[in-house]
Amino acid sequence: MIAIIIILLAVLGTALGSFFNVLIYRLPRKESIIFPLSHCGECGKAIPPYLNIPIISYIMLGGKCKYCQARIHWHHLLVEIITPLILIGLFLQYGLFSLLFLKYAVMAMFLIPIFFIDAFHQIIPHKLSLPLIPLGLLFAFLPGGDVGIIEALVSAGIIFAFLVFLAYAYRLAKKADGIGGGDIWLLTAIAGFFGLLSMPYVVLMAALLGIIYFLIFVRDKSKGFAFGTFIAFTAVSWALLGAVKLVEKLPFL
Repeated sequence: MIAIIIILLAVLGTALGSFFNVLIYRLPRKESIIFPLSHCGECGKAIPPYLNIPIISYIMLGGKCKYCQARIHWHHLLVEIITPLILIGLFLQYGLFSLLFLKYAVMAMFLIPIFFIDAFHQIIPHKLSLPLIPLGLLFAFLPGGDVGIIEALVSAGIIFAFLVFLAYAYRLAKKADGIGGGDIWLLTAIAGFFGLLSMPYVVLMAALLGIIYFLIFVRDKSKGFAFGTFIAFTAVSWALLGAVKLVEKLPFL
């Protein structure tokens, strides 16, 4: 039975990953995610269904468009691989028929495109971040969750107020923006999913990963980097590790 569930989640995940690639490409360009249908970004040729099979088509085509031989970015394959792996990981952590599996699967499905869009374009589309806020509160309202509605509301409110205060304080001190609005909305949404006790670990781990990345790959103080990418990565990792259950095993900061 477990093997069958894993296979079904793998099929669902690759299909979702293919759709996420559409979001990653089109949302930053403010294009419709429905029309036109799948097509090459270089030559504009429509991609027939038999050449649009997740993972398999990329490998068979050698990562190139069949018509113009333009290189298809490697992230298309990566997204179609990691999406089913995340779903399977959440299933193994929480079980298929638990509210927690559904809750963190929904969160992760929003964070995957956010991860790549922010990495490539340094933006977090409101169309992806803002819906996460009511969704987190909705899951907190339902029975069987790990974070209650009061905790979710308080957590989201505290994180939002704190980040807005930091953003304005930084602007007054440095005469420049320090925290992006997209980061504020994203962390507010994640607070609604995880609750307040998880947020120090999530924020600190995301900041640590961001600093390491900056020191290794950027090393230019005049340049920023996509913090939302590290927030998304840390939040999904936290969910895979057990989220609130993990907090009980770690010292409170």
